[in-house]
Amino acid sequence: MIDLRVLREEPDLIRDSLTARGMPPALADELLAADAARRAAVTTADHLRSEQKAVSKKIGAASKEVRPAMLAAAQELANEVKALEEQERVADALLRAAYLAVPNLVEDGVPPGGENDAVVLETIGELPTFDFQPRDHMALGTGLRAIDMERGAKVSGARFYFLTGVGAELEFALANLAMAQARATGFTPMIAPSLVRPEAMEGTGFLGAHADEVYRLAADDLYLVGTSEVALAAYHSDEILDLVGGPIRYAGWSSCFRREAGSYGKDTRGLIRVHWFDKVEMFSFCTPDQAAAEHRRLLGWEQQFLAALEVPYQVVDIAAGDLGSSAVRKYDCEAWFPSQSAYRELTSTSNCTTFQARRLNIRYRDEGGRPQVAATLNGTLCAIARTIACLLEVHQQADGSVRVPEALRPYLGGREVMEPVA
Repeated sequence: MIDLRVLREEPDLIRDSLTARGMPPALADELLAADAARRAAVTTADHLRSEQKAVSKKIGAASKEVRPAMLAAAQELANEVKALEEQERVADALLRAAYLAVPNLVEDGVPPGGENDAVVLETIGELPTFDFQPRDHMALGTGLRAIDMERGAKVSGARFYFLTGVGAELEFALANLAMAQARATGFTPMIAPSLVRPEAMEGTGFLGAHADEVYRLAADDLYLVGTSEVALAAYHSDEILDLVGGPIRYAGWSSCFRREAGSYGKDTRGLIRVHWFDKVEMFSFCTPDQAAAEHRRLLGWEQQFLAALEVPYQVVDIAAGDLGSSAVRKYDCEAWFPSQSAYRELTSTSNCTTFQARRLNIRYRDEGGRPQVAATLNGTLCAIARTIACLLEVHQQADGSVRVPEALRPYLGGREVMEPVA
């Protein structure tokens, strides 16, 4: 949630942010009106409750002659208070609905536009050249007997897969390399649940415009997460954190599930866009004044991991209309896929400032000991399925074998090359 004080004092900031996201600026005015209505309902009810309390105190000392009239007046006041409390409840509900409809305030400097308007900030690494026709990751994975989409579809449906043999080994190797880097840079490793309560999904902003992307288990009122960001954010809900020593950082591993609603016909082949994958996610809690610098650090750690995998990539600044509701800014690292002659998203990092923490009631104490709302940030260290696809394509060789990047070899038993299986 945004800070209502900012909305009351500088409503044009919120209107401009909504416009940049391609959303109706009137959402800010609807929230302002709901806020004013709720405050008016509370003030009126509080005033009447005080009046009711004052009358009730006088009844005990009243004479027998006036007491019946005072009792009747007190009863009338009680009925009015009850009616006003119902108005309060309705006003609270309307405020909450209006509040949840307004996304985070876009950071200054975020590019305008939508999905196709991201700005390339830097390009790293040389694109691979081949003296043969490069294969796509499915052809390579089939040759290595590492990926089985056909049986994945047979067992679970479209966009599911099996990783077999060296493919399964590669998954564990990438997860272990990512966790090793995370530990070395001060993150606490976490295994996060993939099922969460509605409060966690709503608190992190995943039940808004993109709710149709989420799997829900109606019988249990639980959701399958699309990222461990959800569980890691909610881990400290309703808590006051000690941030005196700097940010609290977690590296969470979980399976992730996405319905991919609206992606019909897109990336139907292979591991690029699937309904289930495993991921190592970085998550930080810090003070709001540290958030921008922490965002750059998360991006740097993502780049460190991509450098270890020896893949060329570009860093892009995501446009306002393509930001999630919680993010004020997002940087993606897009790696090169030779079979597509294109860069595709491999990692992403978002600064959510106080938006999620305000929803989840996560605070810290300032220098004066006063509770303040914390900031949260997230960043993908390794989305494993898509990373496997990229590695196979970038490091492929003419005979269908795939060279293993040096940093990954210790996690694959020292293997330098993955060979096709006859």
